[in-house]
Amino acid sequence: MFFQESGQFNTRYAEGRRLFRLHQDRLGFAALLLFAFVAVPWLGNDYWFSAILIPFLVLSLAGLGLNLLTGYAGQLSLGSAAFMAVGAFATYNFDLRIPGLPLLLSMAMGGLTAALVAVFFGLPSLRIKGFYLLVSTLAAQFFVTWALTKFSWFSNHSASGVISAPRLEIFGVDFTSPVGRYLLTLSVVVALFWLGKNLVRSELGRNWMAVRDMDTAAAVIGIPLLKTKLLAFALSGFFLGVAGALWAFTYLGTVEPHGFDLNRSFQILFIIIIGGLGSILGNFLGAAFIVLFPVLLSNLAGLLPPGLIDAGQIENLQKIVFGSLIILFLVKEPEGLARLWQKFRERARLWPLRY
Repeated sequence: MFFQESGQFNTRYAEGRRLFRLHQDRLGFAALLLFAFVAVPWLGNDYWFSAILIPFLVLSLAGLGLNLLTGYAGQLSLGSAAFMAVGAFATYNFDLRIPGLPLLLSMAMGGLTAALVAVFFGLPSLRIKGFYLLVSTLAAQFFVTWALTKFSWFSNHSASGVISAPRLEIFGVDFTSPVGRYLLTLSVVVALFWLGKNLVRSELGRNWMAVRDMDTAAAVIGIPLLKTKLLAFALSGFFLGVAGALWAFTYLGTVEPHGFDLNRSFQILFIIIIGGLGSILGNFLGAAFIVLFPVLLSNLAGLLPPGLIDAGQIENLQKIVFGSLIILFLVKEPEGLARLWQKFRERARLWPLRY
């Protein structure tokens, strides 16, 4: 009854191609955007913006980048953090070496640079796949970190190899405050998720899913494997590159090459596993789980009697519980949190008639 579809008909082809077909979904999405852009900046505090909301948004975008490649195109990758590093350092250098270049254009060019690097490391996907491709993309993780550390030009000859955020100013508006960085990150993430949603609903998205399900059959029906796979790597690298720039400049403020290590790649992989492979919503759900669950465990540990658990062991306990939950997700709900949300919607459509 909540999501009743009766009486909602499409009279034009354009209506059938809308992102949200149901009237309830369009109203809910508009209300969510209004809440995120208006209510959250008014209700939130600096801690929520800096420690919760900004990393949640950036990790959601990074999860989308990997999901386009792995969840939709079926190409395994462990080089996500490397492409984020390329995007961050490229954005820094474009802003530094081209005076007057707008910040958003610097981020876009940083994303394009990451896309080119991703295409280079995606070339082996034309001959290998599965676990072997996973190992091949792992090479990007070590090569990019080595290159950014070895050649000091990328960090403007900084002795420590650390880069700092440029001035976050767009059209004369300063975004350096916590709420400003949140709004900048939110705007970029919403725009790129809109682009990602349209990509997976396009002909290219259908080609990706055909290659994912069976690449031999896709080639037989005329889908160009070379173009389809490399476009998946390119677009995934672009999204990850922009996410890396946001991670470095709107979240951390400063970053070094080792800040985008293999653990970050695993974190992004866990986001799409927990949220749901091949799901746009799953990226938000997985990132929310990754960001909020450690905070919840820390708060629960603070409620325990003093001395029951050593403070130095809380982090190890978090990793144990977190790993156990990942295994539970893989066993009980391999399609992730997005599938649980879909089941809830299906029941809400019939409530209270079914129960």
